[in-house]
Amino acid sequence: MAMRFWAGAGGALALAVVAGINEWRRKRRANLDSIGLVDWPGVQVLALVAAAILASIAWNS
Repeated sequence: MAMRFWAGAGGALALAVVAGINEWRRKRRANLDSIGLVDWPGVQVLALVAAAILASIAWNS
């Protein structure tokens, strides 16, 4: 059962890394007037919180 939570925590961490890379790319885009549709820092924070919660549940299982 705990393996599912560890897998979820790993997936959330992977999402946080992807969000960080996309935010880094968004800051260095060529056309500064183009807008983005995704709030990457918000996605990254939520993914890190989810990873922490899932890891905590897996650790205590």
